[in-house]
Amino acid sequence: MTWMPVDLARRAFPPERTSPVKDSRQIPTALWIAGTTLRVVFIACLLLITLRVSMPQSETIWSAYETPADLIRMLLGLGVCAWLVLLLFQGPKDAQGYRTWLYLGLAAVPFALILLFAIW
Repeated sequence: MTWMPVDLARRAFPPERTSPVKDSRQIPTALWIAGTTLRVVFIACLLLITLRVSMPQSETIWSAYETPADLIRMLLGLGVCAWLVLLLFQGPKDAQGYRTWLYLGLAAVPFALILLFAIW
């Protein structure tokens, strides 16, 4: 079979040739501020929680090499922290991404703050 029906559909309805980054004027200012603020607060809480949990259980960071479990925990935690720092600087690409962070942030930021204060 040389002709596929999928090919016909692709020719009839070609994909849009737009860039994934929408024009910033299409995102309402209130949505941008709220989504960005909640996103940054949530990722910062995750960063602090990860940093606190990955600290060695001994007295200082410099004694982490004495216990392999502490060293592995600390290295994994630093890797996750580096990944979270990168996520801080990669914002959503469109208005739907900001809307998702608004809804997710309203539910997740209070939980993350409670967890942060509980483990600190």
